[in-house]
Amino acid sequence: MPPTRGVLGLPSGRLVRGRGLHRPTCDGVVPEFGIYLLNKQPPPVSWAARWVRWPDFRLPTDRGDAQDALYEAWRRAASERVEVACAGGRGRTGTALACIAVLDGVPAREAVAYVRKHYDPRTVETPWQRSYVARFPA
Repeated sequence: MPPTRGVLGLPSGRLVRGRGLHRPTCDGVVPEFGIYLLNKQPPPVSWAARWVRWPDFRLPTDRGDAQDALYEAWRRAASERVEVACAGGRGRTGTALACIAVLDGVPAREAVAYVRKHYDPRTVETPWQRSYVARFPA
């Protein structure tokens, strides 16, 4: 069965939901872990979460923290419901999902196309976001 809309299926079988924070969680199913990519701290949630300071249309302000958070999301997705979210669910979220795909074995030069095909065709919005994914360490 294909993943639910908004859920990226990775080659390993891991699933990661991406969403815009203006959209409710899918069918009321809450994640067990979430990464929130925003310029300011998000409101608290009832599940384990990390905030990565990431201005809209830009890159994370602390790339080491972002890399660590994305690795944690990939690792947890093996056995937990994981979501990655920003305000709109496309630029920052898509960039993060593409980086998680790289961690899952998708070649960095193919990761944006992979996420556009399997998550949202309009994701990863800026040239510097594409470059960030292309240079993301696996």
